[in-house]
Parts: sequence; structure tokens; C-alpha cells
Amino acid sequence: MKKVRENRNLIFTKAFESAEDNYIPDLDIPSSNLDDIIPKNLLRDNLPIPDVPEVEIVRHYTDLSQINYGVDSGIYPLGSCTMKYNPKINEKIVKLPGFSIIHPLQKKNEGAILLMEELSQLLHKITGMDAFTFSPAAGAHGELTGMFILKKFFEQNGNQKNKIIVPDSAHGTNPASAKMAGFSIIELNSNEHGEIPLEELEFAMQEGDVAGIMLTNPNTLGLFDRNILKITEIVHKYDGLCYYDGANLNPMLGICRPGDMGFDILHLNLHKTFSTPHGGGGPGSGPVGIKEGLIQFLPEPYFIGNEKIDKEKINISHSIGKMKSFWGNFGILVRAYAYIRALGKNGLSRVGKVSVLNANYLRKRLQEFYHLPYQRICQHEFVLSDKNFPNKITAEDIAKRILDYGIYAPTVYFPLIVDGALMIEPTETESKEALDYFAETMIRIYQETQNKPEFVHKAPHNTPVGRLDAVLAARKPVLKE
Repeated sequence: MKKVRENRNLIFTKAFESAEDNYIPDLDIPSSNLDDIIPKNLLRDNLPIPDVPEVEIVRHYTDLSQINYGVDSGIYPLGSCTMKYNPKINEKIVKLPGFSIIHPLQKKNEGAILLMEELSQLLHKITGMDAFTFSPAAGAHGELTGMFILKKFFEQNGNQKNKIIVPDSAHGTNPASAKMAGFSIIELNSNEHGEIPLEELEFAMQEGDVAGIMLTNPNTLGLFDRNILKITEIVHKYDGLCYYDGANLNPMLGICRPGDMGFDILHLNLHKTFSTPHGGGGPGSGPVGIKEGLIQFLPEPYFIGNEKIDKEKINISHSIGKMKSFWGNFGILVRAYAYIRALGKNGLSRVGKVSVLNANYLRKRLQEFYHLPYQRICQHEFVLSDKNFPNKITAEDIAKRILDYGIYAPTVYFPLIVDGALMIEPTETESKEALDYFAETMIRIYQETQNKPEFVHKAPHNTPVGRLDAVLAARKPVLKE
């Protein structure tokens, strides 16, 4: 394939070089009038247009389209990102004229508003939260929104609490979002089980100026904290609030709800958990859900998902204000709604169970070859490491070599609490055949690290571009060929 690509590039190059002047018809406009019609800087004597057959052009661009890897191409085990397959029916539904050819300033958008009202009711049943705003455009934007709500709650009650507890197993955006909202961060180190030590949590809460905790459960190690009810109880005992990062909600679907765990605020990643296309910068959707006592702080517009709440009595005079114009990324809401309605209660529960089954299947197959820091049943993902690998092989080497086998690499070097981390999340949409191919590839690479380590060090070998200097590429990207 690489040779074919080089040949096609050569065809285009030669075609440009051999383009003749007489390939373009003679000019039929008097040259004296050109200055009035065409700006001088656009005039030129030669225009080298290649003489290429249509079939070569089609093959060239088809080939380029196949270089880009996506979940439609194969397994995408990017830990913490939940890169599940996106049903194509969602794309058909979002293109219906009533959803796609509308404007938020139209007077009649009853269908769109009804969809958002029903989506809030569905999310209430899934999460246990009472009301939602769909404004946030992504997960981190939802985190910031939630932190603003949390901050406004304490300000309104005359209590200037200015610290947030963030475990070391949290998503990296958690401390950043809390900091942007004006909080100082207290980091809690995980114990030997990958969970929050209750004694240290209680000690931190006793400081008096701690507003609460930001928590991902299951955490970035893919582990469910078995003390979750005690954790939220301790935080509430000291008048704190509990924030749930919903990025890892996928394995919890139909199994348990953050609201029942004791959380007061959460954000959801609709573009992850509810299967809408993401990556490449968006668009995303990070709606925020809250318990009834916090509704007054929601940004407008908002929706009451719990039908038992009397909407007439709601007063949002203490709203944090708008976080985004209009209704948020509406197309993502439509896709998520279609996904939830198509699966229903039993289907969502199966999603959660199979995502856990797939992750544990891979974990069991690979832990014989790769170091597994936490010897526990995982949820939707698990973390291996490059510890004890011979010949100075690193997680990056392994990730680069995976590309040669036509598979997207897992997340590397995150979470930070595991040195040389390889974070793997297969999701529920992968078949056993796909999981086996991934596992066999990982085992084959392990064997290569023993037998031909230099080959692994220099990977990838079959991709259009070889190994880049990652630091230089980030600081000085080449944006044109």
C-alpha cells in the first residue's frame, strides 16, 4: 500500500511537471480589458494543471481517505475516551429537516424543545439528577459549569469555601476546571487498591473551607470505588457538595446511578456515553445535571427532568448566567436522544454490562504479559504499564508498534499515578474477534520486545509518516506540506 501511494504521488508530480501551455484554451477576452476584470496579482502566464485520468484522481483521494483511522475502520481502544461505534441511524435522524433546517431564534421550534424536554427526563432516569442544562459544549465545559454552580451555592449561603478535593485518579481536566472557577486544589493520593483513603478524606474535609470533592467513579484506573457511599457521606457531613465526573458513566448504565451514590452535581459526555461522533476537536456536549436544591443556580436554558418537581415554583434568580449561546450543540442532543430511545432500559443495561465484560476479557488475556498495577476486576477500562519490560522498551514504543498492525493505539502515560501507563478501553461495540485480534497483536509485540527490540524502538514502519519528535511537533507543527 505504501508503494502504491508513492506511485500515485509520482503520477501527480509528473503530471504537474509535464503540463503544457496549450492544454488550456486560448484567452477569448481582449488583453487590454484584463486589468478591469482580473486583479493583477492573480494574472500569470502559465497555469500548470495536471493532465490526470479521472480514475487516478478518484483512487488518490480514496486512498487519502483510508489513511485516516476511525472507529469505522477498526477497534479504537483509547482509554478514558469511550470511542464506541456510532449507529448510522443517528446521522439520518439528525438530518431530518425539523432538526437540521431550524434556527434557535425561530418562534416555532416545538419539536426541538420537546426533544430536549424528553431527553432531560431520560437522563433523570439514567443518572438520578433532577434538572439539566444542555448548554455546555463539551465535558470540560460541563465541569466548569458545575464548579460555577457549586461556587455560587456557597456564596449565596454566605460561606466562602474555596478548596476542592481532587483525587490523583481523576481526569486531568478536573483540577483545571476547579482552578478556573477560583478554587484551590487538595489532591488525595489513592491507596493500594486504587481507591480514596477514607481517613485522609475526612482529615481534609475538617479544614472547614473545603467546598467538596470532584470524583470520577469508576476512576481513570477503571476501578469502582467500593466505599463510594461512605465518601459522599463524609463530604456531606462537613457541609460539602459532591461533583460526579460523568466521563466514565458507560459501564454504569442501567447498573447504578450517580444520584443514588450521593452526588449533587454531574456532567455527562453525551459524545462518549451516548454514542455521538467525537474527536478532531468536536463538536461535543457536556450537559450538567443537579439535584433539586441547586436548580436555582442553573444557567438558562434548563430543563426539569424529574416530573415530580413543580416547575411553577422554580426561581432561578441566582443563576450563574449563560455558559453558551442558545441551546448548546443541538445536533449532538438529537443523536444522544435517538441512541437512548433505540436501546431502551434493557439495551442501556446491556451496554454497561458488555463494556465491563469486554474490558475484563482483555485484562485477563494481557496481564500474563504486561504488568497490571491493580489486581482487581475492572469496569470499562484497565491500565497496564511498561514496568519490567526488557531492552528499555517503553509504553510509547509499544503504542507506535501497534500502529503497524492497523490498530489505533491505547492512551499512554495516563493516568499519571501509573508509570508507563497503557490505558485500554475496548467499549461494548467490539466483537470477540476484534478483541482477540487486539490481544494477539499486543502479545506479538511483547514477544518482539524480547526478540527484536530495536525494531520496536523504531516503530512505526508501515505508516505514511514515521515516528515524530512529539515535543517538537507540538511546539512547532508543520501545518502545510
